[in-house]
Amino acid sequence: MKPKSKNIFWEHGEVGRIDRERTNGQRGATIWFTGLSGSGKSTLARQLESVLFGRGFRSYILDGDNVRHGLNRDLGFSPEDRTENIRRIGEVARLFTDAGTIAITAFISPYRADRDMVRALMRKGDFIEVFVDCALEICESRDPKGLYKKARAGTIPEFTGISAPYEVPLSAELVIRTDEMSPAECIERLLNYLETNGYFSPTSDLPASV
Repeated sequence: MKPKSKNIFWEHGEVGRIDRERTNGQRGATIWFTGLSGSGKSTLARQLESVLFGRGFRSYILDGDNVRHGLNRDLGFSPEDRTENIRRIGEVARLFTDAGTIAITAFISPYRADRDMVRALMRKGDFIEVFVDCALEICESRDPKGLYKKARAGTIPEFTGISAPYEVPLSAELVIRTDEMSPAECIERLLNYLETNGYFSPTSDLPASV
């Protein structure tokens, strides 16, 4: 989406992304958790951030509910508002990534087109889609916020998995089954992916951003 105004220009600072990555000792990236409500997205996001922080890496969680308290407080849950919600947070995640930070997002983000839109904002390798796969009945049995009960009762319209669709990722970088794996096993898979793909390379060997 192009800006409405034609009289704006992108300003480049004196410090570039590669400079920040070398200082941070890590590569910037966006880890995009997607899945049904109750699948474990926020739990994994918090645990991953804690582990990364403990290892001295820079990361920050962009959580769906938290963002809707401020930046996206004007948006509801219609298909159009869901798309705008994801577009805005995608732009924020891109800035975090450019800053050499690992942005960790936890959004249902039910539509493939919206997730692909965010991927298209990023450079190759910056966007790591993680499908947090969990059977609907398990998600519903957890129901940490009581949302499924309200959706079943008809008091929450357009609720993903009940009265609104969820489009399963077709080519996610990672698929994590939280109904089959322990939280520790899930985090280990995530860390292995990041380490194997060079996001935690030694400072002198950090891959150039492409």
